[in-house]
Amino acid sequence: MTGQRTGGTTRQDVERPPLDGARPAATPTGGSREHELEARGLRLGYDGREVVSDLSLRVPPGRVTVVVGANACGKSTLLRGMARLLDPSAGAVLLDGRAIHDMPTKAVAEVLGILPQSPVSPGGITVADLVGRGRYPHQGWFRRWTREDEEAVARALAWTATDGLATRAVDELSGGQRQRVWIAMALAQETDVLLLDEPTTFLDLAHQVEVLDLLADLNQRGTTVVLVLHDLNLACRYADHIVAMCDGRVVAEGTPAEVITAATVREVYGLEAHVVPDPVSGTPMVVPLGRHHCPRPAPPTS
Repeated sequence: MTGQRTGGTTRQDVERPPLDGARPAATPTGGSREHELEARGLRLGYDGREVVSDLSLRVPPGRVTVVVGANACGKSTLLRGMARLLDPSAGAVLLDGRAIHDMPTKAVAEVLGILPQSPVSPGGITVADLVGRGRYPHQGWFRRWTREDEEAVARALAWTATDGLATRAVDELSGGQRQRVWIAMALAQETDVLLLDEPTTFLDLAHQVEVLDLLADLNQRGTTVVLVLHDLNLACRYADHIVAMCDGRVVAEGTPAEVITAATVREVYGLEAHVVPDPVSGTPMVVPLGRHHCPRPAPPTS
């Protein structure tokens, strides 16, 4: 067995432990505990400033949905509202037909997990302890830590390549290491719906792909995944459903091929681009056109 030291952890040239045991296997007949998550006429904002305006959206159960858009368009605000971290000024978020803001916190946490943007950990907490906090929804008033909890945490650490960091303090880690630890905590919660706000932030390219592969694996086991991404090409490669936002509203949604067009990129980002097939996946690939390093049209001949 050979190993390579990367980012403070040892990544061995062996397969990671299977996800078996993390949740029941998905079945073609829908036995994967799919849940309905929907926003209706949602208005969200901060200090009287509206960021999301009269937005309605249904998350396809059992799929990977990626929300894309320019900075400050309302992507993170939408995710916070759908996770019950931000109260709407109007409209509602429904989880299995119930208004999520009226549900008990523990009942929501048993179904829906959220990894917000730039989370903050308690000072001095170790990696293992932080990941263990993902087991909160599974703890009753008098229930002690169980072998099932221990195994769930071990799986989450192994799958995010953070098991070698288990005894380290979180505030001693690099940005990329911390991000993977937070993802491990979300995985330890073992929910059927998982929302992630820019989970690839601070990660190098290899770890970005690794995290997205992991989320795709979880989705294949039945988890509904909703995430915000800035990289349109990775979004197209991993998404079943893409939601494009601009100025607090949805301007397009559907499959990557339906949504990511030159016209949509222009409307959402104010950017001219070519959209061509990805040579690996065949999904849309955005080639931006800037003021430099782009062929100029030949001047007209006289």
